[in-house]
Amino acid sequence: MNLFSGHRPYSKKEGLPPAGRAGLILLMLAAAVLSAAPDSPPPVKRAVVITCHETIDDGLYRSIVRRGNEAIRAKADYLILDISTYGGLVESADNISKYLVLDIGKKIHTVAYVSTEAISAGAMISVSCKDIIMRENTTIGCSAPLALGGQLEGAEREKVESFVRAAFSRAAQANGYPEALLKAMVSQNLEVWQVRNKKTGQNEYFEKEYLPADPNTYDLANRKLVVKEGELLTLTASKALEYGIARAVAADLDEAIAFLEKRDGVVFERPIPRLETTWSEELVRFLNSPLVVSILVLGILLGIYVELNTPGIGLPSAVALTCLVILVGSKYLIGLANWVEIAILAVGIILLLIEIFAIPGFGLTGTAGILCIFAGLLGMMIKNAPDEFPWPKGDGEWKVFLDNLTGLSLGFLLFFIIAYLLAKYCFAKGTLFKRVVLTESVPSVSLSISATGLPEGEETPLQPGDIGIVVGTCRPAGTARFGDKIVDVVSEGEFIEPGRTVVIQNISGNRVIVKEQEKKQ
Repeated sequence: MNLFSGHRPYSKKEGLPPAGRAGLILLMLAAAVLSAAPDSPPPVKRAVVITCHETIDDGLYRSIVRRGNEAIRAKADYLILDISTYGGLVESADNISKYLVLDIGKKIHTVAYVSTEAISAGAMISVSCKDIIMRENTTIGCSAPLALGGQLEGAEREKVESFVRAAFSRAAQANGYPEALLKAMVSQNLEVWQVRNKKTGQNEYFEKEYLPADPNTYDLANRKLVVKEGELLTLTASKALEYGIARAVAADLDEAIAFLEKRDGVVFERPIPRLETTWSEELVRFLNSPLVVSILVLGILLGIYVELNTPGIGLPSAVALTCLVILVGSKYLIGLANWVEIAILAVGIILLLIEIFAIPGFGLTGTAGILCIFAGLLGMMIKNAPDEFPWPKGDGEWKVFLDNLTGLSLGFLLFFIIAYLLAKYCFAKGTLFKRVVLTESVPSVSLSISATGLPEGEETPLQPGDIGIVVGTCRPAGTARFGDKIVDVVSEGEFIEPGRTVVIQNISGNRVIVKEQEKKQ
């Protein structure tokens, strides 16, 4: 029978008759079936793999953002994070989490592939992806925050934990993970139960105080305790799969990719590119390690000290300047060194230079300079917004501040020890930094008058034009002998070594200004 037959011809105005409409529906269904036939090739998608290994810090955060944005520009459909880390800085992990959930996660399908471990901050990053695929025998969880010096306690612990729990809750709600289980990775004071939903047949997870009471909806008699109070949740790959945190367990990355292709009905372009960190990113991360920072600080201080004891702009000053540029530059590149720290450091250097070159002796100006340098360097180790003064906020940040203070103080202590040894065994005896240009020797003289400068109110035979011999290096402040008197002098901005002949240019109060006498040809 012809479905489109009838007693009168088809009219557009009247539309199809019932039989015709039924036939049309059947034809559309047939077309849909044919379009989904096995011989229809699956859509081709682009995937990109980026590594997230070792310590989570600001350098890694900036690298992930760069590589993620590069994947977006390449029109990738999937971003796979190869995760292998035991944790790192909470704030850096939170920044990565926000980037994955609130930014790039809305533009690309994010997948966390746990290749070894996703512990602490690594777990936060993993759950911030839409899918988690774990390699066999790997683990995820144990994300309780710790201070650099040890455990957090009391109100301080709860304050930091609440911040981390909020990050895990944000990721759970965005990506469909059991929120109660994720929170149990952070806090030890949670008790989590597994209850089967009778209507859906799925297991659901509840904190003790939020357990359902409806026996018609939930199988309350067979509920199961998953996390005991006092324990931190850490899951193996198989348990993570059982609890709905991992989507799959794979033998390797290739098997994880095959799972995504089968589940989503797609085929990825081959080869799948892997975006690695650049050498410059790795270098910046290396330069910001505590050990390297200590070495750079020591290089700055020792370079300045050695240069002052071996007059002239030479290798020591070049080493100090290089260490300073590397230290400030590496901190600036990861967002730690902002204008506040740089300004404090610059003021300290200027004050120290004024003390060395313009003011005889060492007093308040030099002390203030050293304190400013110390404060500037320490400020670069405190995480703060670019427009904020580097000052700890809260108990947790104060603990981190004190930990960094201890490390920086140790660096300064090492400098003072080394400087003392140099002064005692090298500079005093002239065995190490003896300058080859020093050909004149200082005459041996028995001195009974201390280098006190010109006493105020006393007459002195010294006049402009008098000639003396430099005893203590002028840089430009130093000492010189005029007859049987040793006085403090200041050169006209130049270094004058011991044994050089100087001429008094001017006497202002107790300030004697000298200039090296030119040798007669």
